[in-house]
Amino acid sequence: MPNGNCESLLSTRPNEVLNDDSQLLYGARGRPAKLKKYINRLGGAFKNRNTRPSLPTSISGLWKADLFVGDVQSDNWLGTSVKINARDLTGERGLRIGIVPVRQGKTDRVRKDDGKGLVICPLHHDHDFMQAFYEAWRIVQAFIRADAKMPKESLLPDPAHREVCRILEERREFPVVDVLEALEAFGQLRLVSGQEFDVESDFDDESSFTSTLVAPTSLPG
Repeated sequence: MPNGNCESLLSTRPNEVLNDDSQLLYGARGRPAKLKKYINRLGGAFKNRNTRPSLPTSISGLWKADLFVGDVQSDNWLGTSVKINARDLTGERGLRIGIVPVRQGKTDRVRKDDGKGLVICPLHHDHDFMQAFYEAWRIVQAFIRADAKMPKESLLPDPAHREVCRILEERREFPVVDVLEALEAFGQLRLVSGQEFDVESDFDDESSFTSTLVAPTSLPG
């Protein structure tokens, strides 16, 4: 994304990022739509098919977006579809980006699919965004299948994943908004930041040399 200021509405409250001028770029002629104006309606259309006809024709398929990606400086946003299999990507009015895993032995080159009207962005899976994205969905699926209680270990064997479910189960009777706020606090977003700088070093053995030092640094506040 431009200038490295990429932001996602996947884990961010829209009202904290969007303003009345936030533009939704959907690839058709005409003035861009204002995303903040439609964000709640898109959420309603996702839950209730009867409300989908109320969406403007130009973004009638945007309720299928898995997330919105944008640049915080230009305040332009794009509807994005994330699929584990590239064959499951479908072109819908309003969607502009398709994120899929890189297939083994294939290129990760960004390309445009004119048939689907999507810019395809292949991302690496193992220990990368695609794995984190689908691990999160699996946690949600297992938790719902267990009736909002702790899933069996055979269903969710990873201790870190079960810890997320434990946090959710402890707040089973709380409103969803309150639970999301708790998860955000426990997530400790931006607790550690990366910074490169030169360090001085002295060695008796000239064959040894350290060029980079990597260490966590806590942020103030």
